[in-house]
Order: sequence, then C-alpha cells, then structure tokens
Amino acid sequence: MTEPIPVSTTLDEETARAEVYGLLAQLFYAPPPPELLAALRVAPTEAPAAGAYLEEPWRQLVGAARGGSDQAIAGEYHALFGGVGKPEVYLFGSHYLSGFLNDKPLARLRDELAALGLGRDEAMPETEDHIAYLCEVMRYLIAGDDVAVSNLTRQRSFFCAQLQPWMAPLCEAIAAHPAARFYRALAGFTQAFMSVEAQGFDLLD
Repeated sequence: MTEPIPVSTTLDEETARAEVYGLLAQLFYAPPPPELLAALRVAPTEAPAAGAYLEEPWRQLVGAARGGSDQAIAGEYHALFGGVGKPEVYLFGSHYLSGFLNDKPLARLRDELAALGLGRDEAMPETEDHIAYLCEVMRYLIAGDDVAVSNLTRQRSFFCAQLQPWMAPLCEAIAAHPAARFYRALAGFTQAFMSVEAQGFDLLD
C-alpha cells in the first residue's frame, strides 16, 4: 500500500479521493508505521475552501495523531482490532451485514471482485471484506488505468453494495469503545468521508 496524505490543494478531486481511500486502507490494515504518522502529524488542517465538510473531521484526526505516541496508537490498534479470537471491534463487512464472518456477503463480494478481474493476494491473511481491502479496491476503481473498470459507474456500484451498508455501524462501534482515541477520530473522519462519497454518487442519477 502507498502512503498518501490527502492534503495537497493542487490535486484534482479524483486523485484526492483515491488518496483518501489509500490512507484509510493503511490506517485500518495495521498499526500505522512511524513514517505515516509523522506525515500525518505535519499535515495541514485547513481545507482549500473554508468551512468544507471534511475540514473538522480531518482536523480531529490530525490532532489525534499529534496527541498520541507511535506506541500508544499501535497499542490502541491491537486493543481494538487485534488479539487472539474475537476482537473488540470487527473490521469485516460480513460481521455487520449478516452477523457472521465468512458468510454470504463475502461470497457476493468475491463474485463482484471476480467480475472486476480482481482477486485476493494469498499473502494477505484477512478475507476480502476487510475494510482496508475494500478501500484499496475503491482506490483502484478511481485511479486505475483501465477505463472499462476504473470509472464512476463501477465505483458507485461497488461502493453502494460493499461499503455504504456497513460503514456507519463500524464507525459507531469504534467511536463507542472506551479504548478508542486516535481511532475514534479516524472513525469520525471515515464516516464523514463516506457520507460525502454517498452524496456524490447520489448526484449521478
């Protein structure tokens, strides 16, 4: 995964969207590496347009990165999402869509990925319904070179089927956990960003 920080005012909207998805993928996949947290801590917190919807959630996320050490944020990741057996908070769509892991929603996702010509890297221990994997797919659908796959129609279809139905429950579960600090801010930013995405796709009708 790359290490984007979506803060440049010179980026076009599509590049910025892809970079946000890439950032979310990294932050949810594993404890953030020190270089990513270092970049996040020095990121500007003012949006190019004053009062932009994502400005305050982004400010909260950057502030949470500045307020926690690398070790504390890594520990928080493991406390929330790691451990042997049942984690405190699941990062897998099937859990929120059906109440079970490796259930029918995962099978439907795999069918859709196959239709996109995508598959799971065998080196990846998590199933494809992990939020990080889905964010990486969205990044590809935005920034990929194959216009037959990477286009707004495919983006909307994948987002509406595979991300939108369970993003709010996931973010609410993270925000409600007493151990969440950095990840509470990340959940707030994620929910705000997904709301913007949903509104944008609605405008395509």
